[in-house]
Amino acid sequence: MLKHLRNGEGEPLLLLHGLGGTRVMWSPIIEALAAEREILAPDLPGFGDSDPLEDVSPSPANMAVALAEFCESEGILRPHVAGNSLGGWVALEMGKAGYAASVTTLSAAGMWGKPLGPKKTNVRRAAKALRPFLGLILRTPSGRRAALASNFGHPEKVPADEARRMVLGWVDSQGYEEANREMRAQIFDPAGYPDIPVTLAWGELDRLVAPPRPHRIPEGARYIVLPGCGHTPTWDDPELVTKTLLEGSSIEASQSTAAG
Repeated sequence: MLKHLRNGEGEPLLLLHGLGGTRVMWSPIIEALAAEREILAPDLPGFGDSDPLEDVSPSPANMAVALAEFCESEGILRPHVAGNSLGGWVALEMGKAGYAASVTTLSAAGMWGKPLGPKKTNVRRAAKALRPFLGLILRTPSGRRAALASNFGHPEKVPADEARRMVLGWVDSQGYEEANREMRAQIFDPAGYPDIPVTLAWGELDRLVAPPRPHRIPEGARYIVLPGCGHTPTWDDPELVTKTLLEGSSIEASQSTAAG
């Protein structure tokens, strides 16, 4: 079961957070998006309040199937899909498998030239040791800058309570290690991508993931840069991110529909 937020009216838009994140990352833009779209924002399998996948590995492709099944259970077929980082890769896989009317990504994972391989350092282990003190660390702008600089262009803009919820979601996530292993062992393959609208947005200040290699971009996709934004841009510039997601999901030829 995927825990989720559902709000708004209009064309359905599925929002997928990044590795170690939760649906909290969308909080700065939910209200603005819900004024024009029906928003469905789940915690990915194994993250936040959602159970891990059963019987299959948490690869981006398997997560895409699970998210499509989740949408169908909510009465939605082929929504517009937007995702950040790992969520962006899952969104691309949903589009490739025919589960999405359009895809918009924010610094999508998987678009590197070759698999990254195992990570050599374990920052999460150190964060677990500091768990009792995270509230104090994240209470100050300087603490948030130190803890969140790799993900946000302007970490001081993230409220202390939201920062704490995000960091604890990362520290406590059941599925992080396995999902990270799957993500780093693979690459996104755009071969045979269907003719649907795809927007690839990248934070100008992204310190975590380099822009996509040209041969990883689906044919016909639109590539844009988000000025002044980091890897997870929703707090860096909520208005710009909202505009990007609305434009990416405003295709008149959309065939998203409600399940019978």
